[in-house]
Amino acid sequence: MSWIVHKFGGSSLADADAFEHVGRLLLERAADGRSQAVVVSAMQGTTDALIDMARAAGRDAGHWRDGLGVLRQRHRDCAVALALPEQTWAAIELSFRRLEHLLESFGLLGSVPDEAMDLVSALGEQWSARLLSGWFEAVAQPGRFVDAREVIRIRRGELGPIACIEDSRLRLETLFDGRSPARFVITGFCCRDEQGRVATLGRDGSDFTATIVAALLEADEVEIWTDVDGVLNADPGRVPRAEVVERLSYREAFELAYFGARVLHPQTLSPLLERDVPVRIRSTRHPDRPGTGIDRAGVAQPPVKGLTCIRELALVNVEGAGMLGVPGTAERVFATLHRAGISVTMISQGSSEHSICCVVPAKEAERAERVLGDAFAREIDAGQLQSIRRQDGIEVLAAVGDGMAGAPGVAGRMFTALGRAGVNIRAIAQGSSERNISVAVDAAQAERAMRAVHSAFYLSEQTLSIGVIGPGQVGRALLAQLRDAAPRLAAASGIDLRIRAVANSSRMVLAEERIDHASLDGDLAGGLALDFDRLAGHVHAERLPHAVLIDCTASAVPPGHYAEWLDAGIHVITPNKQAGAGDLARYRALRALDARGPARWRYEATVGAGLPVIQTLRDLIDSGDRVDMIEGIFSGTLAWLFNRFEPGTAFSALVREAHAAGYTEPDPADDLSGLDVARKLVILGRELGLDLAIDDVEIEPLLPDADLRGADAVFEALPSLDAGMAARRERAAEQGACLRYTARLTADGTARVGLEELPGDHPFAHLALTDNVVAFRTARYCDNPLIVQGPGAGPAVTAAGVFSDLLRIAQSLG
Repeated sequence: MSWIVHKFGGSSLADADAFEHVGRLLLERAADGRSQAVVVSAMQGTTDALIDMARAAGRDAGHWRDGLGVLRQRHRDCAVALALPEQTWAAIELSFRRLEHLLESFGLLGSVPDEAMDLVSALGEQWSARLLSGWFEAVAQPGRFVDAREVIRIRRGELGPIACIEDSRLRLETLFDGRSPARFVITGFCCRDEQGRVATLGRDGSDFTATIVAALLEADEVEIWTDVDGVLNADPGRVPRAEVVERLSYREAFELAYFGARVLHPQTLSPLLERDVPVRIRSTRHPDRPGTGIDRAGVAQPPVKGLTCIRELALVNVEGAGMLGVPGTAERVFATLHRAGISVTMISQGSSEHSICCVVPAKEAERAERVLGDAFAREIDAGQLQSIRRQDGIEVLAAVGDGMAGAPGVAGRMFTALGRAGVNIRAIAQGSSERNISVAVDAAQAERAMRAVHSAFYLSEQTLSIGVIGPGQVGRALLAQLRDAAPRLAAASGIDLRIRAVANSSRMVLAEERIDHASLDGDLAGGLALDFDRLAGHVHAERLPHAVLIDCTASAVPPGHYAEWLDAGIHVITPNKQAGAGDLARYRALRALDARGPARWRYEATVGAGLPVIQTLRDLIDSGDRVDMIEGIFSGTLAWLFNRFEPGTAFSALVREAHAAGYTEPDPADDLSGLDVARKLVILGRELGLDLAIDDVEIEPLLPDADLRGADAVFEALPSLDAGMAARRERAAEQGACLRYTARLTADGTARVGLEELPGDHPFAHLALTDNVVAFRTARYCDNPLIVQGPGAGPAVTAAGVFSDLLRIAQSLG
């Protein structure tokens, strides 16, 4: 016969609807022609309630009767809702009456014998099996009730119960009675020992029942049905992005189970090993999903299948120079703990043999420290051991996966992630199989550690957490470009760009995963008050590998935070010229932070918007060329104005038009004063190594008043310029020349920006609208300068320059 074993947990059997759902699911799966062995747990919460009632009865606390009444009514309601045959409820009711008598006897005894507790705690499985088998009878389908105590025999070992397979198989065969049953409904958790005494298989014992039954029947496979979609690669309570693992090997499942992952009990798989019976973990809520498969082979990728933590631990360290080269010290440590009945979760010993570190349950830590102190009292008094110290509040984080074996860099990636997240590692252990790397960390840092390591193994090395400051014209153009390009970059290059924060001058929006662009305006209006520390802390999430803050403002405020952001490891990208052309001491500090890393400060878009002006200059310098002069038209705004400045056109009207198109700075005075061009010249000068400041630049402003600030004030004053500008244009035209606002910097630091009359055949005289042009005269490019030319104004091209810096950073990360 061909068999499949199904096991349903208590969460899948919470009420009448859940029982019917399970029954229908089994009937659908019966179409493949295989006989079904169905192992059931107690209804959700029943086992805990039974244990509490037994303990209360043993104390002669009368309130156990109320709990018994609630439990009886719950099962009665379920039987009625399922319209079960009367004999089904009669069998369950008889069990409840016997339980009541048994609980009364506990009160008389004043205690609860171990065997009696085993009997009581397994009654929930008896009732569940009766309910499900009764449902099959009610719908005229086979579903024979089987009490596992009449089949499964175990012997008690130091490491837990061991299934007596041959003895149990003989007992199971007697149930066939010469027939071929289509379906058994079997009680989980309960069994008998070799002497026939009632016993249980321990917590999660119903899973063990299922694998024992699978071994007895030589089943094709085992399906464990629960309330999750499969085995997750981390605790979703700590790692929101935890995902289902498609496939595990038996060994990987053993390791994850030992470290407390919601997989299976470590012993559960042992009956299946010799027979190579595969297991699948599935969800009753989503039965069509594939879940997680567990078999002997597993798969090599990803190398780390899961991360898990054991909580409530402590670290005990035995340390001393007298341990060096002395045989038997480790044996004495572990023998002492063994005699005290203290389980050791993890061991770490340095090759110097100077210390031995043990991780033990927190509740046993004080006793462990005491018994070790007693055992080594003579060595401590003699100064051979310096200390036996206990550290409470420890968790052990384990990375598990067969693919780790022989794969270079796995441990390095793990420790790098922990270091980046600021997690202090107290102890490290790795077995020779390389299937498990375990680290002891402070419990207060455990969640941060888990998230950081999960990201290191399950996210791209080029996953960037991004915050954008200044959703104005450039900022919004950048957000649109990032949104449109993100899917392509993720698919083609593994670059994962996540906009997780956006801030304007007063409000900010923070998102756990990604900002919703469609609702950004409304979210900002009702967002949090702007707090740069909180903004940076959110973007610099430990669970994400890299953080970037992009300042798309022209404000002097954000640049004041660049140094602290870079120092914290946050990359900074900006078209804002305040830092690059501002206070020289601050500029030097930012360049020093950029040079020593790991965070980068990138500002390509401060000169030439999307043109590679700064990158070209760096390439010339880095390749050993000598730059003698830089000259050109550095303002797309002013290029556009003078390209459009024709007879019959008022200069003031052109400025208004440029401002409306987004070609000018938010305050057009920055452009018309020549200050914006001067800043760009200062930035290039500093790239050359010159200690240049704004005051060192000779500036010819276009404003009637150099102190004018604000768009309204500028627009009001500009008409006074119209006549003079028109006359100047006509004078240039009479000489076959044109007006252009140029900038020039020589190697000795001489710097000037201003309006020039250029001959009609000059290269700068024939630019397209917002074009910038930068000419580099160098030792190599002395006769014919190196020219960089293209659009140098507008939100889209400026945003593209910022985007290019972002991609360069992403590329440098991997």
